[in-house]
Amino acid sequence: MKQVHSYQGTGDYIASPELLDTVGVAHKLGRPLLIKGEPGTGKTMLAQSVAEGLGKELIVWNIKSTTKAQEGLYVYDTVQRLYDSQFGEKDVGDIKQYVKLGKLGEAFNADEQVVLLIDEIDKADLEFPNDLLWELDQMSFYIPETRETVKARQRPIVIITSNAEKELPDAFLRRCVFHYIEFPSPEMMEEIVRVHYPDIEKRLLDQALKAFYWLRDMSRLQKKASTSEFLDWVQALSLGGIAPDVIADQLPFLGILVKKNDDYKMVLDKLHSRGSRQGVRGW
Repeated sequence: MKQVHSYQGTGDYIASPELLDTVGVAHKLGRPLLIKGEPGTGKTMLAQSVAEGLGKELIVWNIKSTTKAQEGLYVYDTVQRLYDSQFGEKDVGDIKQYVKLGKLGEAFNADEQVVLLIDEIDKADLEFPNDLLWELDQMSFYIPETRETVKARQRPIVIITSNAEKELPDAFLRRCVFHYIEFPSPEMMEEIVRVHYPDIEKRLLDQALKAFYWLRDMSRLQKKASTSEFLDWVQALSLGGIAPDVIADQLPFLGILVKKNDDYKMVLDKLHSRGSRQGVRGW
């Protein structure tokens, strides 16, 4: 992995030494790596970085509130088989052609080891993690329709992310290596910005960092700005030709950082109470 001062990363990803150590331990133990942290702390990008750094394919299983564990194993398309039996010319007796592997099944079936990202597992219902325990432990699952067992040819590197919207079952947690990604410090955030925008003006970045962390420290915000939003904001400040001296007082392009009506009003009130005369400046 690429060295960036005291942090390491691959490409445009920067990680603390503690996180990289945890990734290595999970890999050696063959355990799923569970990554928690608030949105925008780089959980999803970690899997991309690991895959890139190891030169492996990345398979992404995006979890939604309606996702069931079965979908990650395989899907049996009974509707298509019924349609073909009535109108098609296929031999519907061959059930295998109607069985499609899900993302976990694809990871098991890959000829070479892959990185499997199970993204935002906490969006699913409470039974979802427990429904995956056997498959993740045994690295295999059974397809009753074809009477076949799919076994992992190469044990995938499994990275699971959670925004901590709900607690995960203890039985599931026991099988994972856990790491919580803290929100970047100002020093680390500066490193992140420099990777994306190496030519950014130092005074502009210094003032942007000061304003950004002042904003995040506001106690009653419903939604705090993330790293990705800060990167967008810094780019907007640069492209908009904003003078560094006005950033803290005016918070130009506030809508990039603040997305809730009540938060927006509260920030404007804070700015006005600090004596800002011009409010939020536009393009």
